[in-house]
Amino acid sequence: MPARYGEWETVYGLFRRWQRDGTWARILKELQARADAKGPITWDVSVDSTITRAHQHAAGARKRGICRSRRPAASISSLPTIAWAALGVG
Repeated sequence: MPARYGEWETVYGLFRRWQRDGTWARILKELQARADAKGPITWDVSVDSTITRAHQHAAGARKRGICRSRRPAASISSLPTIAWAALGVG
């Protein structure tokens, strides 16, 4: 943020105060009224009804088979060991 605006905490505090007391809404309303009086804004509304679905795992859904309370997850010590040296690997 440019130094001419002061400390970021001060700027943020002013922004939040104006947001809470409706200053930003009044500014927007006034700017829209002025633009509407001059005529350059067309107030047509365009609504896009496209739906994009996310995969269930992308939305935070629980993944099946990862960890169930009835079936504890396997630990390294419970997996069968293979003597890789005896097979000539490594």
